[in-house]
Amino acid sequence: MKKLLQALAVFLLLPHVGAAKEPLPFLGKNAVILFQGDSITDGGRWRTGSDFNHIMGQDYAYILAAEIGYRSPGRNLLFINRGIGGDRVPGLAARWQKDALEIRPSLLSILVGVNDALSTNAETVEEFESTYDHLLAQTIAALPGIKIVLGEPFVLPVGKHKQTYARDLAMVGKMREAVDRLGAKYHLPVIHYQQAFDAACKRAPADHWSWDGVHPTYAGHALMATEWLRTVDSFWGKSQ
Repeated sequence: MKKLLQALAVFLLLPHVGAAKEPLPFLGKNAVILFQGDSITDGGRWRTGSDFNHIMGQDYAYILAAEIGYRSPGRNLLFINRGIGGDRVPGLAARWQKDALEIRPSLLSILVGVNDALSTNAETVEEFESTYDHLLAQTIAALPGIKIVLGEPFVLPVGKHKQTYARDLAMVGKMREAVDRLGAKYHLPVIHYQQAFDAACKRAPADHWSWDGVHPTYAGHALMATEWLRTVDSFWGKSQ
């Protein structure tokens, strides 16, 4: 009897298959999750068709759709990717009605800013923040109750960015600060990707996480997906 009780106690302490909490519990059935941004979000996605192996791209958004869909099969969540390579905030603004508001997402995830920081003739930090601010205000007004996630831009010392890293990091840092201010203004979760990658670079070289300093490797995208889910679940879990 004593051995039976000991065995039962051990069994009760073990994690049970299928007992893990579902991600994004604040979303109901048939919720739509929309990812917006530049090439990091685009991930080489197909623009047409309904092949789910391709329309989400090969990136953190695909990993999130796979993980959340696997762990929440009963809610019929729909994941949509509208990232476009090379885009900056003005580009988002130009297509926002069609590629965001008309989709009417329950949750909108935005990652933009590295092109705004590093592209030739890009807008100033003030213009970036003002346009981004307008997009958020417009979205909240058009879609009451929507949940919005902001991703900070990042850069790593790989490829051409290795020689100019201090300068590039400072320029991208100004955009990160703008995103942080917008997150605070609208009480939105902000994914601190730079901080996550900096910590990851202590475990493996920067080129393990990004192949050119801007675009993540598959390991980098997995890191992004992990950080996204941890931050989002924690933010709205505490605010419920």
